[in-house]
Amino acid sequence: MELALLFFQLLIGHAVGDFVLQPGPMSSGKNRHNRLQEQYGEGFPPWYYWMSAHALTHAGIVYAITGSALCAAIECASHWLIDFGKCEKNYSLHVDQLLHLLFKVFYCVLLVYFIA
Repeated sequence: MELALLFFQLLIGHAVGDFVLQPGPMSSGKNRHNRLQEQYGEGFPPWYYWMSAHALTHAGIVYAITGSALCAAIECASHWLIDFGKCEKNYSLHVDQLLHLLFKVFYCVLLVYFIA
């Protein structure tokens, strides 16, 4: 697969995963500092369910684009950890997005130069 096309597809997938497929409850619910369980009761999923579902969504998108289980596993773990750091206010949304995009660059290099 051509490098530029692969990167573009991964960018589109990231935009879909982070902005289209992340509803309000997930966006708020994945933060361990939220008070949503107090507000909605015990039946509201805990933060780590939301965070894990979001990371797995991104892993699925990366797998669908690349066909690589390795890249999907890395995406799941990295997306979880990067978003956790953002929710902890260790860095801004801009840094969060930059870190995610750097992983997309990593997948491109890995797939085009080492796996393909």
